[in-house]
Amino acid sequence: MIEYFNNNVYSFWFLVGFILLAVEALAFGFSTGFILFVGLAALITGGTVWFGLIAATWSASIATFAVSSVVVSVVLWKPLKALQNSRDIPKKDNSSDFVGLKFRLDDDISVTSPGKTRYSGIEWQVEIALDSDLKEITADTTVVVVSVDVGKFRVTRL
Repeated sequence: MIEYFNNNVYSFWFLVGFILLAVEALAFGFSTGFILFVGLAALITGGTVWFGLIAATWSASIATFAVSSVVVSVVLWKPLKALQNSRDIPKKDNSSDFVGLKFRLDDDISVTSPGKTRYSGIEWQVEIALDSDLKEITADTTVVVVSVDVGKFRVTRL
């Protein structure tokens, strides 16, 4: 096997490149840049040796691999970073059995002063929904739950 790679240096670099890209894709889901950059550099090195652009020696191919790793990293860093940061943050999934629950407030609540209610044996903090334009809701008003957090109902007037 070693003699095969000594006679076909490009095969070694192609093998290394494909293995690294497979590990990056399957194990890390393209979340690390380092393995992606090194894998692409190994494929570039294999291609340059195969096409005869550099000598088929270990020293030339290792030097090409080092240089191409740096070049690939520099070229792809900003576009991949921009792609990663451009994703829209998904809205919070408020799917819960409690969303749509209607009840009457026991106390007045406001943006600065949440209230409490007891439901299903648990005391829940009741806040005005963040996207609501309401500043306060008076006691005995029927409200509907529009989102749920741990121990919190966010409500709006019905």
